[in-house]
Amino acid sequence: SDPPPRITMTDPQSMTSAPKRAKIILFGDSITQMSFSASDCGWGACLADRYQRRADVLNRGFSGYNSGWFLKFAATDEGKADLFEHEGVRLVTIFFGANDASDSGLNERQHVPLETYQSNVKGIVSLARSNFGDDINIILISPPPVCHEGRLRFQKERYKDKATGKLERTLELSGKYAKGGMEIANELDIPFLDLWTKMQFTSSGSERPSWREFLSDGLHFSSSGNKFLGDALIEMIDELLPDLSVKPCPESGNINSSSVCTAIKRKGPWHDEIDHTQPEKVFRQS
Repeated sequence: SDPPPRITMTDPQSMTSAPKRAKIILFGDSITQMSFSASDCGWGACLADRYQRRADVLNRGFSGYNSGWFLKFAATDEGKADLFEHEGVRLVTIFFGANDASDSGLNERQHVPLETYQSNVKGIVSLARSNFGDDINIILISPPPVCHEGRLRFQKERYKDKATGKLERTLELSGKYAKGGMEIANELDIPFLDLWTKMQFTSSGSERPSWREFLSDGLHFSSSGNKFLGDALIEMIDELLPDLSVKPCPESGNINSSSVCTAIKRKGPWHDEIDHTQPEKVFRQS
């Protein structure tokens, strides 16, 4: 018999109107850029794992950026294409403040005044809505807490004798920007993950004795910190965005087979739906 026709990417017959895989986009600074870290069990990778076969998680984190620099990049042709030219976006996370909250005297370069930070966050939310739709799901994440001992230790390890011994980032400053972010989230009616508080304190208000272990250098996440944020995001999605929640298989507890998500359908039939004697039946388009 004749071999089946070869279909190339440019063959008009290969084009389909079927919906493309959904997308989740992560906007942020280095803590987001590093969220796919294999060695540190990145929190972005946790989301990608949760949405396997359902959504592609796109990392749009920019190390060293503050909220203002991100907006400057977003205004360029390169930035518009990189950040917003995506179809099927179902969720956006916005995670800035770690650099914005730098001390204005010790780190003038990255510092952004609190009111300007709030205005910038509003601008990023507005861009997400104008590009992905007014009903796009957005989660705003506060800057994390800062461990002073970890920052000073990092300073000495990196700069040796040139270390100043002064804190360019502090727990107090990051707390102010976390509170500022919460005000914006309340104003815009979007979910807010208060990471600054959640990492330090339990739901009952008692301090977590090991919260500093969430931070590898007093600011960025260790493996346990990444897992903490990944779990917190999944918990928030389950609670506040139930249509996007991925429910594990009730029998196996796995998410890679027979899981359920109302708003984001899985791609391809589950393997146990395929009749090995007539595999074409399940793939036949209705």
